[in-house]
Amino acid sequence: MKAIKIFFVTVGILALLNLIFILATGNMHFGHIALGFLAVVVILYGAFFEKIAKKIHIALWLACSVPVFFVGFLAVYGRGGGVDYTEDAVIVLGAGLRGDEVGGHLARRLDTAIMYLNRNPNAVVVVSGGLGAGRNITEAEAMSRYLAAHGISPERILQEGASTSTYENLAFSKEILAGHFPDGFRAVVVTNDFHIFRAVRQARSLDIDAVGLGASTPWHSFAANYLREMLAIVNFLIFG
Repeated sequence: MKAIKIFFVTVGILALLNLIFILATGNMHFGHIALGFLAVVVILYGAFFEKIAKKIHIALWLACSVPVFFVGFLAVYGRGGGVDYTEDAVIVLGAGLRGDEVGGHLARRLDTAIMYLNRNPNAVVVVSGGLGAGRNITEAEAMSRYLAAHGISPERILQEGASTSTYENLAFSKEILAGHFPDGFRAVVVTNDFHIFRAVRQARSLDIDAVGLGASTPWHSFAANYLREMLAIVNFLIFG
């Protein structure tokens, strides 16, 4: 019993330390609040473990099985591929900047897009992201600079610098690509693996012929981002 208590309290404390680390190195979002809440719950669960009734333990473990399955599904789906390297365009979704430079998540997305673009030299790429609070340039401009610095010809790069959400990323990118491909186009949506399921569903809801290509998620931000994404998917499935 004591070992179980120590285990859960330790896990909760490690989650809080993880939260402090990612807040110090990245932009805050709702997933961080969810992670902090979960960490406190785990610590309290461990601290009062022996005082909790058996039926409540069972109910809690059954309840926990749902998000665990959800996370596994998102991880597998996000790394499942589906591209055939004959698509017409790549849409890279924005993910925040550090100053005027791309952050860690966004760099991974762009590196994944570069890999694809090098294998499919006929494809164009839309970099999608607007002007964040306190920023001097749009995400799209920073992303364009990153791609150009890594060997992607500027003639292949189309900027969408007005969006502030995943939905707008996709809707505004569609408008740009519809003008570029009047007879229709097939697109690869590039984002982090946890985000692929929702991004592809939203793209298809906008009548974009799309598949997803997932970039890896840094281990230290795994919990916060998957928590945030699960809540965002529930919101998307309920409200569209």
